[in-house]
Amino acid sequence: MSKIICNDLCKTYQQGDAIIKALDHVTLEIEQGAFICLSGPSGSGKTTLLNMIGGLDQLDRGEISIDGQRVDLLSKGPLADLRLHHIGFVFQAYNLIPVLSARENVEFVMQVQGVPAAERARKSQAILKEVGLSGMEDRRPAQLSGGEQQRVAIARAIAKQPELLLCDEPTGALDSKTGILVLEAINEVNRELGTTTAVITHNTVIGGMADRVVHIADGRIASVEHNAARAAVQQLAW
Repeated sequence: MSKIICNDLCKTYQQGDAIIKALDHVTLEIEQGAFICLSGPSGSGKTTLLNMIGGLDQLDRGEISIDGQRVDLLSKGPLADLRLHHIGFVFQAYNLIPVLSARENVEFVMQVQGVPAAERARKSQAILKEVGLSGMEDRRPAQLSGGEQQRVAIARAIAKQPELLLCDEPTGALDSKTGILVLEAINEVNRELGTTTAVITHNTVIGGMADRVVHIADGRIASVEHNAARAAVQQLAW
């Protein structure tokens, strides 16, 4: 599991003559095994924050630590290793390899990690079943619906059993019913594996699943909603 501490994060971008404050002194702590939702209007800084936590972008100022390790100070090699072995990413664009089957897409990251073929096959089968795709292992992305492709993307992200799962608008391109199925799959991963999870989504169903909903506006944390009932269940579980 991973505990994330973000302290005084600042990030600016230049847009023409204007300076845009994507993150404006953001401080946030995400407990081990927690499930949080990042909410806010387009351009509020949600994706920037998620990218910073995942080591996909560099800060102008501030500190980010995962289990006590300063992510913002890592060089390219150790940072790539952290992402490969410890962080799972799920994006709105499924980013599946079109010529590979669902099973082969899930196995791809494990192959890069050097996991033996027999273990890859066993794990991919189990994970695809876990996200509700039994019987679809040999289908290529074009033969799957949008929701099914996104669940393959989730399966691929959790195949390496990451301590941290970061999801950027995973339901944005889906209808509401399919979006709920995808969120339930992510919620199941969080509960069953204890994976620390942060999800950007506008789907209101997430409020009942997440421990906290963090509302972001103009690069700052505007408010935080706590789901006391779920937090109590999680505390008992751990």
